Amino acid sequence: MTDLVTLAELGGPLAAIGGAAYARHAYPAAYWSTIGLPVSVARLLASYTSTMDACGLTVAPPRWRALAVRATTRREVRPVPPRRGLIRPTSTGLRVRLRLAPGQEPADVAASAERLRHAWGVHAVYVRDVKPGVVELRLVGFDVLRKVRMPRRAVGDLLRVPVAVREDATAFVRDYRAVPHGLVLGATLSGKSMYLRNLLTKLAAQPVVLVGIDCKRGVELAPFAARLSALATDPDQAAELLPVLVKEMEDRYDLIKARQGIAPGTPEELITSDVWGLPEDERPAPIVLFIDEVAELFLVATRKEEERRDEMVTQLIRLAQLGRAAGIYLEVCGQRFGAELGKGATMLRAQLTGRVCHRVNDEASAKMALGDIAPEAVYAACAIAAELPGLAVIGDTSGGWSRIRTPYLSLAEAAATCRATAHIAPDVPALTPFRPYVRPVPVEDAGPVAAPQPVTE
Repeated sequence: MTDLVTLAELGGPLAAIGGAAYARHAYPAAYWSTIGLPVSVARLLASYTSTMDACGLTVAPPRWRALAVRATTRREVRPVPPRRGLIRPTSTGLRVRLRLAPGQEPADVAASAERLRHAWGVHAVYVRDVKPGVVELRLVGFDVLRKVRMPRRAVGDLLRVPVAVREDATAFVRDYRAVPHGLVLGATLSGKSMYLRNLLTKLAAQPVVLVGIDCKRGVELAPFAARLSALATDPDQAAELLPVLVKEMEDRYDLIKARQGIAPGTPEELITSDVWGLPEDERPAPIVLFIDEVAELFLVATRKEEERRDEMVTQLIRLAQLGRAAGIYLEVCGQRFGAELGKGATMLRAQLTGRVCHRVNDEASAKMALGDIAPEAVYAACAIAAELPGLAVIGDTSGGWSRIRTPYLSLAEAAATCRATAHIAPDVPALTPFRPYVRPVPVEDAGPVAAPQPVTE
């Protein structure tokens, strides 16, 4: 009996510790909600002042406060940390706002983020400037990029869709109104196709014209043919499709110019320089052009193909330079995209504001994607492991960058979504000749509606 009691006394705690360790590895979100969150809150509350002091984030108190403390308590006057707001727990971490003391700036807190992470036992700490004098600390309890779960509040809007999760547990939203054109680079099996799949299926649920150029005989974009308004599967078809898009862009500019024939007394809100200023009943549907493996449009073998390539590149550059005001946006994908592709490659890349770089085979490819906008992000892109497909580094012309990872979406689910939303596709008569053929889905034979009855005389 004594042995059983001893075994129970020792086995219970050991089983609890083992279960907690297993849950932390296999179910990090559940572990954080049950164990990690209370422990981190207790650490933050207990060591807040001492941690801020060790990080150099405290300042001398006001003179009146120092005199009051000495007159009433006769104890030593200690430095004052930033005033802490309410601690708001989330499913992935904590959020707390700090009011900075006079003389402090957000960069001071950001420089101590790694120290705060170790002091409070969390996975990462991120600092966001809320308003002058106030910053928000976002504490992430576990690695949210290991098992991707999209935030529940990640709701999209027209041409604004959440497609991935950032390393600070927020949603990465692809906003075409803010960043019209994008470049997506990645080696084979890096997750580039998964990113494209998520982006396309999210846009499929919106009244947006989707156009594809897939020079790999359509193996990437053909499963989404039900939702595509046009699809080119080789350079010859692309050479026929691009002039049609350029002509559509010119027609939209004519529509804008007609609206700019301003008559006396026209209200200011009716004066516009792009399609978004047109009345809703006159506004043409936005067009998003997906180009998979863009290098295939640049590679040539004969003189005739070189002339075709130069013409296609010129049209792509025109779409990139002028398409935003006409509601035409580009999403260019490839493994490499640099000057070695030929004339016009770097000029086109300069127009692609948004950059997404998955795992690449060499540092030069990462520099092509991020080197001209966020040089420090190049090293982060080169450090992506092959065991984490879908992990990428994003950057834009503001110089900011972050790590993201797209959730897994099977090809069957994506194709089913495109079939279910095929009726949403706006009608563009100029693209009708390029609409891909969609094989009808076979209907299973369910048998006769009613059981046959024998004929009786």
